[in-house]
Amino acid sequence: MSPSASGSAAERVRELSVADYQLLAEFRHVLARFLAFSASAATEAGLAPRQHQALLAIKGAPGGAPMTVGDLAERLVIRHHSAVELVDRMVSSGYLRRRTDPGDRRRAILVLTANAERTLAGLSAAHRDELRRIAPLLSTLVTELGSAP
Repeated sequence: MSPSASGSAAERVRELSVADYQLLAEFRHVLARFLAFSASAATEAGLAPRQHQALLAIKGAPGGAPMTVGDLAERLVIRHHSAVELVDRMVSSGYLRRRTDPGDRRRAILVLTANAERTLAGLSAAHRDELRRIAPLLSTLVTELGSAP
């Protein structure tokens, strides 16, 4: 629902209770702890957090579609030139290869190396386990936020 659909900003602010603030703060806290876990796990695996995010975005592309630098920039919500720099570093580090798109030779498709596949598999298993651990809390928070008047 868009903000305008639920009334004016002043009306929405008046609707917030102490419980709403507590739920929002707890939800934010749980997300921040997950992101800290993710950054730490990536660093321990020898990747910068953004590199881990890039590998995951490429491997988990919607519909399994090939990923270009422009697609990666969109998925990571970064500028194109930042994605180019990130990809260049990852190619140099042996995590990515660029492959010319046979359908459009002007485009380069990003391909994970075997090393990247192994590293990402370990990180993804750890992230899945952590999400499974916090899922009940997240579910409760989302339900409570959704049912609050």
